[in-house]
Amino acid sequence: MTEQLSRQLNALGAIAIAIVLAFGFYAQFVAGELPCPLCLLQRVGFVAVMFGLICNVIYGPRPVHYAIMIFAALFGAAVALRQVALHVIPGTPYYGDAFFAYHFYTWAFITFSIIIFGTTVMLSFSSQYQAPRFQALKSMPILSKLAVISVLLITLLNVLSTFAECGPFQCPDNPVSYWLLSYTN
Repeated sequence: MTEQLSRQLNALGAIAIAIVLAFGFYAQFVAGELPCPLCLLQRVGFVAVMFGLICNVIYGPRPVHYAIMIFAALFGAAVALRQVALHVIPGTPYYGDAFFAYHFYTWAFITFSIIIFGTTVMLSFSSQYQAPRFQALKSMPILSKLAVISVLLITLLNVLSTFAECGPFQCPDNPVSYWLLSYTN
């Protein structure tokens, strides 16, 4: 695998995760499902995975970037599994609506597991590792530019929406409204 192919695959991965987070925004703002604290921590895991992917896009593939992705995905998977465990007992209320028969926290666990597997596969191609070479945004292929911009935008939106929901305080266990909007009424 060449360095350029690896950069492009990492860009595709970053875009895919940005789409996952965008779907979370759809559920949040269109369906009215405010994310719980565990949901927000899963988003942190996805953002950290995107950080590793974008490091590979900008600086070239490095084992340390893949390690960041694996640690972030392990964190996200642990949080998602914790949430699955909270709702697995029959009769226990679930959080949010199901999507293709599974809830978002179950899909998050599946997605983090796929990320861990895919990252370890990518890590094994030693031919992608060359001398470090920074690639400026203006010289990147369009797919890489799209990935970098998507990651920055979705991360900023996550920070802003989390602040709107929780403010500078601990997020409520079962959020029903936005903290920021409570001051505008």
